[in-house]
Amino acid sequence: MDRRTFVGASAGALTWMALPRAVQAEVYAGLRQINDDVTAKNLAGAAVQLSRSDVQALADSLRGPLLLAGNPGYDLARQVLNPAIDRHPALIVQPGGVADISRAVAFAAEQGLVVAVKCGGHSFAGKSTCEGGLQIDLSRFRHVQVDAGKQLAQVSGGSLLGAMDHETMAHGLVTTAGTVSHTGVGGLATGGGFGRLARRFGLALDNIASVDVVTGDGSILYADSEQNPDLYWGVRGAGSNFGVVTRFAFHLHPVQRRVMGGSLTFGPELRRQVLEFYAEHCANFPDELYVDCTSGFTPDKQQPFTSLHLCYSGPAKSYDTVMAPIRGLGKPVRDTVKSIDYVAEQRRYDLTDPRAMVTYVKGGYVSEIPAALVNAILDGLEPDPERYTRVYFQHSGGAIGRVAADATAFPHRYAIANMLPMINYPPTADVPRHVAWLKQYWKTLEPFTHGFYTVEADQQSAAEFNSNYLDNYPRLLAAKRRYDPKNLFRLNANITPEAAGGAV
Repeated sequence: MDRRTFVGASAGALTWMALPRAVQAEVYAGLRQINDDVTAKNLAGAAVQLSRSDVQALADSLRGPLLLAGNPGYDLARQVLNPAIDRHPALIVQPGGVADISRAVAFAAEQGLVVAVKCGGHSFAGKSTCEGGLQIDLSRFRHVQVDAGKQLAQVSGGSLLGAMDHETMAHGLVTTAGTVSHTGVGGLATGGGFGRLARRFGLALDNIASVDVVTGDGSILYADSEQNPDLYWGVRGAGSNFGVVTRFAFHLHPVQRRVMGGSLTFGPELRRQVLEFYAEHCANFPDELYVDCTSGFTPDKQQPFTSLHLCYSGPAKSYDTVMAPIRGLGKPVRDTVKSIDYVAEQRRYDLTDPRAMVTYVKGGYVSEIPAALVNAILDGLEPDPERYTRVYFQHSGGAIGRVAADATAFPHRYAIANMLPMINYPPTADVPRHVAWLKQYWKTLEPFTHGFYTVEADQQSAAEFNSNYLDNYPRLLAAKRRYDPKNLFRLNANITPEAAGGAV
């Protein structure tokens, strides 16, 4: 080495050493010494060895970290909200940007690895992690930028709903964004996206103006109604089948900051009356009124209850008139309805969300709630001191139902509610007994349903997932063959005919 080279190298080293450690970590977060081959599973589920040199090349190409089992942060990254899920990806990439996501997907395609994408980790079935595959953990990839003039929010794919609500409401604007603020935007918006404003402004996916997607070969594509329109159409309802959505543009809507929100909980003597009232009126409530209904047994004393959780975002002068029929039900044992900041209302269930417990759930859409279904709900519900048992109706209809079934990949516009019987129990519980009970109970409710919400689906078969897309399936199949022919992205409501490639 000549003197000039030596001096330049030395000066560079001294400059590097002078940088704060946080800056060093940010610049070289992806660089990690790989010492051994890595055992993984391929798309067929067979064990394969990833060479040390190939894994090192992946690590060196990333701006964000590559985590292997035993590395600091690995166990936190693989964790999802349902504590019953305990899976171990062979590799975890925490991308610092779109280029990292593209490189990770391309590596998975080259090596034939299944890809799991984690945003908020809310999937009941744990589909944002995997055993032996490559997990893309988007927890470092979060940003929201609001263009108030155009009423658009640009949202990075790893963002959480609470951040989006917080930023947009600062401008007096919002979009439909679930009911729990730590939900990931990507999982919610590509599968549907119910929420407290959905009856007024449509599903979250109805408000997507455009997306950027890293598809099955690592390509980075822009999609809207004019450019890659089949991808734009498919992302809105089956989006996780085609790749990783790295950016969403959402339409925003003016809404007053304060809404009326909370719950009315009724005692055992009013259970049937409340359910029958909901069955009769939920489809006809004004769009500004969102009402969920829950009936079950309290987790502490196992007392029967029925509750209505509501959010009213309409004119204040109309509130009393809108609420009069509900108030006529009788005196609730607990009334938490009050004027509240909308962003605070969106955080109401953050600590009680059932995905933070061991959970088993079934579900299906209903286009009506006949007397026979009310009877089946009440006759079949059973208290159990070891679990929290209930049936939950998530409100649909309104603006959701005024969109054509083929306008997006989401076809279930006929639904007035999504019905979800669910149980929560501690990790030490007799799991087979509880799961068997809910499966048997579901057999009495399922005949009243038509289709199911893929975001909350459990372990349906490939045929059930495909048929759930109804008449939209053939078009989705064509998009799947084009954008993910190897079926890397299968941990979802998967489009999995043999022709789509890869093992089911």
